[in-house]
Amino acid sequence: MDAGLKRFIQNWLITTLAVLVAVYVVPGIDFDRSSLWTPFVTSLVLGILNAFIRPVLMFFALPLVIFTLGLFTLVINALLLYLVGLILGDYFEVESFWSAFLGSLIISVVSVALNLLTGTSRARVTFRHRPRPPESNDGPTIDV
Repeated sequence: MDAGLKRFIQNWLITTLAVLVAVYVVPGIDFDRSSLWTPFVTSLVLGILNAFIRPVLMFFALPLVIFTLGLFTLVINALLLYLVGLILGDYFEVESFWSAFLGSLIISVVSVALNLLTGTSRARVTFRHRPRPPESNDGPTIDV
């Protein structure tokens, strides 16, 4: 299997699990439970919007993102989740902006956690031991 396709499928499954967690945790988010494909389609639409519309929104909201030290990104994520609810209509529903805000926050946290656990994240956590230089008694030393 191609590495790019494998990464796409892993990210898609992780986003699908994160959307399912948000659906079961946030009371204002619900989906059509009669179809098995609804969570997969929802996460696919969310991924497409994140790939194409999110950069445009980030560009136009760049002063707000900088002014709020990146916290306005949460609002953009909530708007995109709310837009997914509008696009999918009867299959995926988001009742209010605050439901979308809380849902996008949960989706972000779960996605980051699952990406770190599965090793598909771009961020790596490594711990290195750096030895201290040998001490010499050549004179007074001030450590800062």
